[in-house]
Amino acid sequence: MAVLEHPATDPTVFDVYSETCPSRALLNLVTSRWAVLILGVLEQEPVRFGELRRRLGTISQKVLAEKLRGLETEGLITRTVIDRPLAVEYALTDIGRTATVPLAKLREWAEAHCDARR
Repeated sequence: MAVLEHPATDPTVFDVYSETCPSRALLNLVTSRWAVLILGVLEQEPVRFGELRRRLGTISQKVLAEKLRGLETEGLITRTVIDRPLAVEYALTDIGRTATVPLAKLREWAEAHCDARR
């Protein structure tokens, strides 16, 4: 077992298993059902709100707006207002792009094993 070189109170040491660690909130956000799918769609290209909603299927407008706000607040996506025609486009930030590789693996795992569930 690895020994931490810093005391547990050191704010630069993060432990996702600690309920007070800020990494937990980020992990909860990016692994939520809709966030995994939103980030997957945005991995391909920037997308407008309406198109994003169409690609996701059953998500409500309210839930999509909430999830997008959370991802933007955490710095994983950007929101750009386009004047003509009036629209809002969402895109991954550099930090958001770093989340796409592990999340793609999670999506691939889910697709490969969905029939194995009991």
